[in-house]
Amino acid sequence: MLDVNLLSKYLAVALASTLKYLGGTFTGFALGLHWTETALCSTIGMMFTVVLINYAGTSVRNYMASVRKSKPKRFTRFNRLAVKVWRGFGTKGIAFLTPALFTPPLGSALLVAFRASRKGSFLWMLLSGLVWGVIFTLLVYRLEFIRHWFT
Repeated sequence: MLDVNLLSKYLAVALASTLKYLGGTFTGFALGLHWTETALCSTIGMMFTVVLINYAGTSVRNYMASVRKSKPKRFTRFNRLAVKVWRGFGTKGIAFLTPALFTPPLGSALLVAFRASRKGSFLWMLLSGLVWGVIFTLLVYRLEFIRHWFT
């Protein structure tokens, strides 16, 4: 049986990583969780956002298009970067960059905007979340100067 205190720590890490992936990593470290627990909970939080935006994103995209009064700017710096990544690497590229460069909501919204398949989005975002979860968590847990911020 899970301890309520431990469950609340897991939930805090997952919630912190729904908006910014590194937020979950720092939260897990601050709460004293093992690095594997932190990496898994961060990935779970990110995947919650991915699933939510994937299923709600199409409806939101259609609604926004119907209420928009003017056309959105097409050639912003960010749009150019997103299109370049999409054309070069597709779903895998967006998913790989989501935890490191984009945020989970933004990466998911990009995949919805580019009409990527849900199955591919879920698979590649999960794999990316697990890989980046291990990398980020080990960096935070092992780097001495970060440890001094919390102690």
